[in-house]
Amino acid sequence: MLYTFLLILLVIDCFVLIAAVLLQSGKGGGLAASFGGASSSPDALIGIRQAGNLLTTVSWWGGGIFLGLAFILQLMSTHTSVPRSVLEKGLGAQPTNVAPPPTSAPAVPLEPAPAATSPTTTAPAGTPATKPPTSTPKR
Repeated sequence: MLYTFLLILLVIDCFVLIAAVLLQSGKGGGLAASFGGASSSPDALIGIRQAGNLLTTVSWWGGGIFLGLAFILQLMSTHTSVPRSVLEKGLGAQPTNVAPPPTSAPAVPLEPAPAATSPTTTAPAGTPATKPPTSTPKR
């Protein structure tokens, strides 16, 4: 909420700063001299001298506020990043492998597995080999 508010203030300050810089007079008299006309009196409401002082002050204040808000928003944005990289962790923080606690169930079964006999296995020498039953395919 505060981050969004400060971001909106930064955008508004950005537009004010852009306007103040563009309205300032350059070497020869830019847009600031055009408000009252080139031949306007120096004591007009926004004359060349008064506009230069006002716009210069607005530019300095706008630039300072812009830098301050940008710095604060940068600090706030680094604290909101939740995912951390594996590379950011130090080398001393390696996890130690802990052996699992012993269980009461045996790791090896107590009975041997039954030997699976396939019909196409060869029998030992001296015994006839059994052949699988042949079936005729139906057409």
